[in-house]
Amino acid sequence: MQHRMTGVADGATKKVTIIGAGVAGLVAAYELEKRGHLVEILEGSNRIGGRVYTHRFRSGPNAPLVELGAMRIPVKHRRALRYVTELGLADKVRPFRTLFSDTNSYCTTSAGHTRVRDAAKTLTKDFLPSVPDGRYSDDTIRFGAWLTAIGDAIAPADFRDSLRDDFRLELLDLINQFDLRPFLRSHDRDQVDVHAFFAVHPEVLISHNGRLNRFLEDILSETGPDLVRLEGGMDQIVRRLAGRIRGPISCGQEVVGIDSGEDHLTVAVRHGDHILVRHCDYVLCTIPFSVLGRLRLTGLSEDKMAVIHDAKYWSATKIAFHCREPFWESDGISGGASFCGGRLRQTYYCPVEGDPAGGAALLASYTIGADADALGRLPAAVRHAVVLQELSKMHPELLRPGMVQDAVSLTWGGYWWSEGAACVRWGKDTRACERERRRAARPERRLFFAGEHCSSTTAWIEGAIESAVRAVHEIHFHQPRSRVPVGVPRLEVMTG
Repeated sequence: MQHRMTGVADGATKKVTIIGAGVAGLVAAYELEKRGHLVEILEGSNRIGGRVYTHRFRSGPNAPLVELGAMRIPVKHRRALRYVTELGLADKVRPFRTLFSDTNSYCTTSAGHTRVRDAAKTLTKDFLPSVPDGRYSDDTIRFGAWLTAIGDAIAPADFRDSLRDDFRLELLDLINQFDLRPFLRSHDRDQVDVHAFFAVHPEVLISHNGRLNRFLEDILSETGPDLVRLEGGMDQIVRRLAGRIRGPISCGQEVVGIDSGEDHLTVAVRHGDHILVRHCDYVLCTIPFSVLGRLRLTGLSEDKMAVIHDAKYWSATKIAFHCREPFWESDGISGGASFCGGRLRQTYYCPVEGDPAGGAALLASYTIGADADALGRLPAAVRHAVVLQELSKMHPELLRPGMVQDAVSLTWGGYWWSEGAACVRWGKDTRACERERRRAARPERRLFFAGEHCSSTTAWIEGAIESAVRAVHEIHFHQPRSRVPVGVPRLEVMTG
């Protein structure tokens, strides 16, 4: 791919220090260099990619892999897919099969682990006591039952409870006005295609309170039919971006402080027992606010400090097994995911794309919020054993000798370099979300901000890219009142 250069006016070249080598930091560096600016990236951890984290069981190009971080892209996320194409990865795009996409997968009901194809009657029976007698049609009840199952699979327990009345009454009052027969599926016409309904009637998503709208949009995105992945791993995006950046990308450079003054801008970086203070021309901070809040920050406005500390991040925990074989195929499951309930919540059956002799990866448990914290607090070996025993109730094949060959997990809530999986704005209406985005993204003199927390599409790669492109535009056209001359940053060494 040709590295396009638009250039800058004479004397307008900017030296930009980027904090964080996640997608936002890498995209920003790539786009700044296109415009003729000089970049360097400081990454605190020993790896690049941020919350894109592809784990490979064994070595080699055909090793089974699992995404411990970002694992899918909705096709409506045009920015993300444009970069996939620009980075030469379009031929790697494959459909991502999600929850309830395979009718042979399982759904937890009061009757236990039930095949999705057989779950409708039990889901409806379980849902019926929560709504007033005679208030809704049978089809509306079925709609509510399926949408509740989706919400229960995705959302943390505390948030599900906080929205229960809105979800089951306000929304159903509106749904009851529609003819749902065109969206009934299965031989018995008792399964409701809620995604098809909202595709035909998008006005429903903006016709009630904003906090419910946001929730619906997110769970529909996560379980929709229009999701894609990258064969060979999502980290190909990271590697391709890094390979096109000419400036240095330095890992092991933990930033511990930022001072944004009227006439100076410094970044303090830990080097063993010493703190190295770098005097910078421009700084673009892309690390999560959950991490930024623990740094020593001076010179920032009260509003910026408030939004940094008020930003809410939810945990996520993923536990994966390297299995001797894709045993689920013998159970009739070709892919997608099951809602296993309990402490495990979601189980994803990873595609087998390499040599079958190498085994298969199973994302045994994917949880968020308090559910993720509960698993994350356990020691890794205990966590893996708990998941194995609980999941074996749905998949007893896991207990066959030699079936599970390895286990790996990542608890994003306890991960030092993120302290959370994503910034979330569930529970806020559209206006409140936009106000928070603007406050998060607003620059402080020559200190700029990017990352999914500074976007309108939090928790997705799309948001990281959106925020990076916006920050690049702001830096490119910024006219500083005073400026440190471009060149190698001036350094000071402090003990600490």
